[in-house]
Amino acid sequence: MSDDPVVEAVPHEAESEAWLRTNPLSVIARGIGQLKGMIIPLVALFLGGSQFMENSAFLLPIFAVIIVATVISAGFTWYVTKYRIGTSDVKLETGLISRAARSVPFERIQDVSLEQKLIPRLLGLVEVRFETGAGGKDELHLAYVSEAEGEALRETIRALAEDADSALQANKVDAHEPRGVAKSVPIFAMGPKRLFTFGLFEFSLIAFAVVIGFAQQFEFILPFGWEEVEAWFNQPDARAETIRQVQWLTGIVGIAGSLATVIAVGFATGVIRTVLRDWDFRLERTAKGFRRRRGLLTRSDVVMPAHRVQALIVGTRWFRKRFGWHRLSFISLAQDAGSANHDVAPFAQMEEIAPIVQAAGFTLPDHAMQWRQPSARYYADRAVFFALLLGIPAILTIALVDEDFGLWIGLSIAAIAVFSVIEQFWLWRVDRHGFDPEQVLSRHGWLAPRLQIASRVKLHSVEIAQGPIARRRGYATLNFGLAGGNLRFRGLDIGDAKRLRAAVLASIASVDFAQLPR
Repeated sequence: MSDDPVVEAVPHEAESEAWLRTNPLSVIARGIGQLKGMIIPLVALFLGGSQFMENSAFLLPIFAVIIVATVISAGFTWYVTKYRIGTSDVKLETGLISRAARSVPFERIQDVSLEQKLIPRLLGLVEVRFETGAGGKDELHLAYVSEAEGEALRETIRALAEDADSALQANKVDAHEPRGVAKSVPIFAMGPKRLFTFGLFEFSLIAFAVVIGFAQQFEFILPFGWEEVEAWFNQPDARAETIRQVQWLTGIVGIAGSLATVIAVGFATGVIRTVLRDWDFRLERTAKGFRRRRGLLTRSDVVMPAHRVQALIVGTRWFRKRFGWHRLSFISLAQDAGSANHDVAPFAQMEEIAPIVQAAGFTLPDHAMQWRQPSARYYADRAVFFALLLGIPAILTIALVDEDFGLWIGLSIAAIAVFSVIEQFWLWRVDRHGFDPEQVLSRHGWLAPRLQIASRVKLHSVEIAQGPIARRRGYATLNFGLAGGNLRFRGLDIGDAKRLRAAVLASIASVDFAQLPR
C-alpha cells in the first residue's frame, strides 16, 4: 500500500466535526509572498519602460492593478480553503470551480512540523506541515494559523496518530486547546560566535556570481558604459598616458583587488547564509524525540522521534577536519521540508556529537572496531576506467591540435586523469566497512570523509548488486534499504558481501515490525 496521502471526495454529511478556516491574517502573508516573486519582473518593467518613455507614470496604474489583484487572489484562496481534524484523519478542501478534498489518515502521518517565514513570523503565524514520508511531493500543508493553534495542532495530531480512540475518549482532546509541551533537555546549541565560525567555513561564491550576472543583464542601470571606460584609458591626455606608463602596477593592483573582493564576498556570503539558516540553533531531547529549532527569517520547529531514526551520518571536509569540526545528521522516516536528512549538529566537535548519537540509540565506533577493507580489484578497475576515459581524449587533443591552446587543454585533461587514478588508490587505503551485533557502519572518502551508521533491525532490505565486470572480478555493492536515504558498501569481496547480507537479514527477520513504535 502506498504511503502517499489519498485525494478523495469527502461528503460533508458523513462528518460531525466543524470545518475551520486558517487565520484571516494569512491573506496578508499570502499576498506579500506572491508580490515578492514579482519584484524583479516589476523592476525590470519599470526600468525598461523608463528607457523608452520620458514619463513612466503610466506604469503606476499597472502596478496598482497587480497589487489589488494579488490581494483579491489571496483573500479568495483563504475563503475557499477549509480544514478539519476528524476522528481518524486530517482533511483539507481547496478550490471553488475545481474543488479538491485531501484526506490524510492519522496512521500515515510521520510527524507534524511548524515553519515560520519572515512575514508570517511578524504576523504571529506558522505553517503546519503534516509529513507522511512521501518525499515531500504530496505532503499536506496548512498555511497559516496562529502560533498557539499550530502548537496545539501539532501536539493533538501526534496524540491522535499514536492512538486516536484512547486519546479522544480518555483525555477528551480538543484539537484547538494546547496540551502542553513535554519537558525538554537541551543537548546542543550554536551561539553567534559559533555561527560566525561556521559561516567562515561555508565559503561560497554564489553571491559574487549573482552580482556579475546582474551587472551583465542590467548594464543599462549603470551611469556609464564599459565602452566609455575603455575610451577614457585610450584618450591621448596626460592622465591616460600616466596610467599607461605604470600599466604593470595597475594590473597587479587590479588582480590583488579582484582577488580580495572575491575572498571577502565568499566569506560574507557563507556567514550570511549560515546566520539566516541556523540562527538560534537549538536541539533538545524531549519525551517525543529530538526537537530542533533554527532560522532567522524562516523559523522552523521540527520534532524527530528517536525510534524513527534509521541511520545517522557524521560528515566533514578535509580542511574542517583539521580543526575538529563535523556535521551530524539523521536519516529518518519523517521528512524535513522535502529532505530526508535532518541536521541535528551542523557544526560540532566529536565530544558534542557523542551524546546526541547515544541519545538516538547508536554507538560511535571505538578503537576496538574491526574495520574491513574493500576489494582492491574494485578500485583497480575504477582506476583503469578513469585512465581510459580521460587519457585517450588527452592524447588525441595533444596530437591533433597544433596550437599551444590544444597542448594546454590536453595536459590539463591528462592531469585530471592522473589525479583520478591516484585518488582510487588512496580511497582503497581509507575506505572501510564494519558491523557489530546492532549496527552496520561505512567510512568513505578523504577530501570529504563521511561515516554512516545504520541500525540493523531498522533496515528495510539488503541487496547485492553486480555488473558484468564485477561478476567476473568477484566483488559487489551491498545496498541497504532505508526510507529516507541510502547506504551502500561498494567494492566488497563477494564472499564478504554474502556473509554480511545474511547477518543483517537475520537481524531484520528477528523483529516483528508491527510491534515497533510508528
